Amino acid sequence: MRGSVIFQPNRALGLVSNHVPAYVRYIESRNENVITTCVGKSFHVYGANSFRLVRVGGLHPEEISCIAADGFLTYVAAGSVIYGWRSSTQLRKTYRGHAKRVHLLLPFGKHLLSVDENSLLKIWFVGTEEVYLEIPFDNKQFEVSALMHPASYKNKILLGSTQGGLQLWNIKNAKLVHTFSGFDSRIVILEQAPALDVAAVGLHNGRIILLNLKYEEHVMELSQDWGPVTGITFRTDGHPIMATSSTNGQITFWNLEEQIIVSTLQAHDDVVTSLKCFPNEPLLLTTSPDNSVKLWIFDLPDGGARLLRVREGHAAPPTCIRYHGASGRNILSAGEDSSLRIFSTISETMNKNLGKASYNRKASKKHRKGEDPFRMPPISFFTSEMTRDKEWDSIAAAHRGLVQVTTWSFDKCRMGELKLVPEVFQNKNRTDFGVTVTALCLSHCGNFVAVGYSSGHLERFNVQSGIHRASYGKPPAHDGVSVRGVSMDNLNQFVVSGGAEGMMKWWQFKQNVNKPVYILQMSEPISLFSTHRESSMIAVALEDFSLMIVDSDSRAVVRKFVSHKGSITDACFSPDSRWLLTASHDCTIKVWDIPSSYLVDHFRMPQICTSLAMSPTGDFLATTFVDSKGIYLWANKSMFSHVSLRAIKSDAAAPQMVLPATACDEGLTVVSSDTVMDIDDLEEALDAINLNYESPPQLSRELITMSNLAASRWQNLLNLDVIKKRNRPKQAPQKPKSAPFFLPTVSGLDFQFDLSEAQQSSAGNESRILKSTQVEQLTSFGKLLKTCVSNGNMEFREPIEFLAKLGPSMVDYEIQNLSPLDGGSGSISVMVAFMRMIVAVLESNKDFELGQSWLSVFLKNHGRTIVEHDDLRGMLDELERAQARGWNVLEEKLLYGMGVVSSLRNFNA
Repeated sequence: MRGSVIFQPNRALGLVSNHVPAYVRYIESRNENVITTCVGKSFHVYGANSFRLVRVGGLHPEEISCIAADGFLTYVAAGSVIYGWRSSTQLRKTYRGHAKRVHLLLPFGKHLLSVDENSLLKIWFVGTEEVYLEIPFDNKQFEVSALMHPASYKNKILLGSTQGGLQLWNIKNAKLVHTFSGFDSRIVILEQAPALDVAAVGLHNGRIILLNLKYEEHVMELSQDWGPVTGITFRTDGHPIMATSSTNGQITFWNLEEQIIVSTLQAHDDVVTSLKCFPNEPLLLTTSPDNSVKLWIFDLPDGGARLLRVREGHAAPPTCIRYHGASGRNILSAGEDSSLRIFSTISETMNKNLGKASYNRKASKKHRKGEDPFRMPPISFFTSEMTRDKEWDSIAAAHRGLVQVTTWSFDKCRMGELKLVPEVFQNKNRTDFGVTVTALCLSHCGNFVAVGYSSGHLERFNVQSGIHRASYGKPPAHDGVSVRGVSMDNLNQFVVSGGAEGMMKWWQFKQNVNKPVYILQMSEPISLFSTHRESSMIAVALEDFSLMIVDSDSRAVVRKFVSHKGSITDACFSPDSRWLLTASHDCTIKVWDIPSSYLVDHFRMPQICTSLAMSPTGDFLATTFVDSKGIYLWANKSMFSHVSLRAIKSDAAAPQMVLPATACDEGLTVVSSDTVMDIDDLEEALDAINLNYESPPQLSRELITMSNLAASRWQNLLNLDVIKKRNRPKQAPQKPKSAPFFLPTVSGLDFQFDLSEAQQSSAGNESRILKSTQVEQLTSFGKLLKTCVSNGNMEFREPIEFLAKLGPSMVDYEIQNLSPLDGGSGSISVMVAFMRMIVAVLESNKDFELGQSWLSVFLKNHGRTIVEHDDLRGMLDELERAQARGWNVLEEKLLYGMGVVSSLRNFNA
């Protein structure tokens, strides 16, 4: 078995950037700067004007170590191989030859410079993928750590080392031009200054040196006290400002004329890996491993920078995810970074940040530098309801190691003011400071939240006011053991709790809360609850890795599932309550069919799944994993195609699956050894394939095919009398001035002169005796019909094409003139030919709507003539059979499609 039977990888949400520095370049065709960031084995391309995700790069076999670009290709180093991408999606070049991981790239005209961990410098021809030059260095003496091309220095590159050495090389003849006096610390970054011959050198000890390369003089020396220099950039919009970044996420702005610090900025919570000022614009771009890309603008009164745009995800792996609302468009996610976020499954531009949990939100906003002392521990789990989204807070969250329950507003996208703590655990009465929240559940009405504690207490609060409303059980509900699960029914009749002693207890919601209504004893301690309110089913995970399905109405165990080999981390029901999905520490996700009590699907993941949630519409499964900052979506194949499910043995080996990558409209290219194709080879392959494919006029004779004409061309035929009556002029038409000559025209939508008579008269030797064809006075359409009959052409292609080009009025005119009895110029034989033409149209299943409309006009105008003549009356049976065959095919296909759509609607409902 390959992968999952039910689910297939769809895409990842919330991945923006990592520790690899981003690359910025200007695209003239887009008239904007584009930002290329790394997200593991793939890379993203964002437009700086709106931070919209423009492209998603291919999936590489290894983690990306560095990124660079020139005017034609984007170069990505993954392991020891360098890949050249065109438009971020077309793999054009592959450069192989390094033995170690490549960590530095520099495009240099027609060449590409790369440095691996062995400090081997390779210079490649970009077009031919051949090595032009190799310069090896000894890591013990000169380990290359930085690379730069000094402006106006032809064929020269500047190399910095971890030993503090600095060398200038001529790469054309592989000669060392100059060795500068070394520094007392590792060179981390080299950056070209706006002034010629000047390079900025950033050291690991925090020193920044502006070095004149021509005279080897220190133009300026600066020092930052908060760590190594990770980035240097210069404003080029007329201000003498240099910006430097450090490992604590802080950016320092230096006035180079006065050699002082102008301002500082706490840009990120982690190290700043990318720092770049846009050319001739007051804009600064920063990226960080905290999974964010930020654009700052210098428009404050003091010349400082403020945040203009941001694209970010969780700075630490998510701990709990849940869908919010019935549409399946929003996913609530709590992360290890103490934040709560909303991720949109429609567009990542609609993602929102509810903020980070804080004991004092106002004090946290004022705190700018260092770790926030008011930040609360991460959210371990939460519950939400959308019934009262607009009125008050609709999310309740429990924090790791805390007794407080915080509330959040989905509508206002912020943390609420309430911190729910029962009186027994408030500081003035508290004796046990080790009590924490272990379970909680919001009521379906959104008014109440039930909270279970590690001490066994079960409390109920009002979410709007935060007032404590009830305490369940005297002594506490699960005295001495922690409450592992809480559930409430839709009508607020009962509260169900599960404890570590293995008991499930049913409590009345309002009255007689001191004693439980019913107690159900489990064989093992309970670890967690998962509730499906519509079906009143509760999935109970036990500490022996087994699962129980409990019917809350009958208060009995109705199903038992045993297969996991590790503790269960999360469980959820499908929207129709047919499937139960579980995740475990054994790195597997299993799907149980509740009616049949069988395991129907399972698959193994690279990491442990920490949380999972099924979409309310049933189309996607969302998962999170250990040490991963993204939310991964899996498409439910049974929603889009037929999936045959069968029972799987509980001890069967689960197939391995790979996490999905971020997807885009262009799709995702997976790099392999056979993927790379040279430009010339690609052009030859494209020439060999017929890319100018045109759809045939009819895919199959078994299908009904409509014409490509506008609907007005055939629909107006049925109501032509009404249209003419409405379009009748109010005033009598005036007689036009007599024309000096008369030029006959050909009937049709295209204006053409009828030159047939002129050509005949120009011959000069034709007989003037009238022929029988001239006496009949047939129209052009009638002549075509008679010609087809005389030639035995029963497909009637020429008459059909002629009639299809005419407008509604001319079609009506041509059909009316088929019968000589109605004042027309036709004949009975021509009318028979027309009926044969309609039969040919209906039997070919082409131009179906045109044939129907033409037949309707014919029967409407010549009904009496058809009844009076045996030849015409005999054709009616053949017409009826052809008509029935076509309508049967059409009806069968329509009913089948309507049945499928109705079935899908009922399934979603």
